[in-house]
Amino acid sequence: MNFQKASGTLGLLALAVIASAPALAQDGGWYAGGAIGRAAATIDDARITSGLAGAGIATTSIVDEDRDTGYKVYGGYQFNPYLGIEGGYYDLGHYGFTATTTPAGSLKGDITLRGLNLDLVGTLPLGAGFSVFGRVGAAYTQARDHFSGTGIVVVTNPNPSVRATNLKLGVGLQYDFTPALGMRLEAERYRVNDAVGNIGNVDMVSLGLIYRFGGKAQVPTPRAATPAPVVYVAPPAPQVLPPPVVQAPPPVFVAPPPPPVYVAPVRPLKQDRN
Repeated sequence: MNFQKASGTLGLLALAVIASAPALAQDGGWYAGGAIGRAAATIDDARITSGLAGAGIATTSIVDEDRDTGYKVYGGYQFNPYLGIEGGYYDLGHYGFTATTTPAGSLKGDITLRGLNLDLVGTLPLGAGFSVFGRVGAAYTQARDHFSGTGIVVVTNPNPSVRATNLKLGVGLQYDFTPALGMRLEAERYRVNDAVGNIGNVDMVSLGLIYRFGGKAQVPTPRAATPAPVVYVAPPAPQVLPPPVVQAPPPVFVAPPPPPVYVAPVRPLKQDRN
């Protein structure tokens, strides 16, 4: 079986940014998280039909199972608010097909995909707790196939498997509830090999949580306070006081000197000489 490039474009809804709210851009530190979502692959029905026709068997119908639930767990280190490195484990789910043939028979195949990844993650803080991010990295995927046939169809190698490293890409939107806890909505593309020599893509859209150990909000640089306008107040006009009124001192009355006292001379008494 083969997984071709999935059709369609995965998009993310741009959310409004509240400029007045404080941003929660993060300093460097360790973090961990997990996500679950819907994974999809395109099964190459034309190649299956061609393979059966090469064995002289006509295909009358093919039923595909090309959607499944995928999940991942991860951990990483944020060097600064804009750049980090992340590694994790992922399980992209199970996919399969059933082809009905003429002469009577059927071919059934399925594949499971899981592995490890290491990504470089770039982040652009938007403000109000929102940020967008993109990733590019390597995905080491183990593919386990299983094939079975009935009637005219005979399978010679029912359980092939392969391990291969391929490119991995992703974009996402993150919202931080607190400096430590955030939520991620993400779309990723995994390039994978199946066990019969084919290469294709599996896409996964997931929703998950991220937890930062010791996460602290980056304190924005305070703006210098705008000085209050200087109001010039004119000094008060000098107060002109009337000249002091000098009152004339009250007149001083001097009593006239007392009239002279005449003292009559005292004559001594004559002594009687008898």
